[in-house]
Amino acid sequence: MASPSASLAARLSRACLRRSVRPRVNGEAGAEAAARALDLRWPWPPAGAAEADPETAGEWIRARSARGRLLYLHGGAFMAGSPRLYRSTARFFAKAGFDVFTPAYRLAPEHRFPAALDDVTAAYQRLAAHGPPALAGDSAGGGLALALMLRLRARGLPLPRAAALFSPWTDLSASGASARDNEGKDPIFTRRALRLAARQYLGEASLRDTEASPLFGDLTGLPPILVHVGEDELLLDDSRRLAERAAAAGTAVELTIFPGVPHGWQLGAAFMPEARQSLREAAAFLARFATG
Repeated sequence: MASPSASLAARLSRACLRRSVRPRVNGEAGAEAAARALDLRWPWPPAGAAEADPETAGEWIRARSARGRLLYLHGGAFMAGSPRLYRSTARFFAKAGFDVFTPAYRLAPEHRFPAALDDVTAAYQRLAAHGPPALAGDSAGGGLALALMLRLRARGLPLPRAAALFSPWTDLSASGASARDNEGKDPIFTRRALRLAARQYLGEASLRDTEASPLFGDLTGLPPILVHVGEDELLLDDSRRLAERAAAAGTAVELTIFPGVPHGWQLGAAFMPEARQSLREAAAFLARFATG
């Protein structure tokens, strides 16, 4: 049951997701059905016009007066999701003053690890040619954002100015305690669903490869990181352990745990106050480090 401190919109969203999405992502109907369930379609048109990029698959949402650029990496368990689905999120950041690019990285199982990371690396390098952008992502995209920073640092390339991660999937081995303790609380995911998505993405690669599960990488020398996660998520400890390990490594990190919200609640900014709060705080955090 959702926390009584959660908004009515959050409680209703949880109930809807538990009824309509959770049964289809647990893997019993196969990976294709799980991917379809995760590739949500909202009943209203995507917010705002988008601009295709002529060189990199993905799309831009432009700010009226940009203070900086933001690379946003969408979620979807590496099997689903698209820039179109995340236009409302990108629009929120654009209103805060960022030109936002959301790459359409290749998806599993047709394109396995490290295809997604290769694609977002290429997209980041294109943006960074004009100065390092800010970085944000949710769920699998949040894990990709952290893995991208580790790869950039290893290659001696410029790091983003700051990063905002929403419920990042940083441990594909599901070794955190919350992957067990929140099994019945999370309105979307089960451990079975996490294992299915991880294997669809990784193929035969190790669950603890640091480019797939960046939680196990060296977190020193990274830019400031903001992390938002829900208290009932299976992925809670992917965020909690990330914050602990980043702080121990000397990386500035801010962690906020939201009560009563479902995974990916930022997509509900049109109707959920917790979504607007999360996005406002993330935009303000990133703006502190944006200089153009």
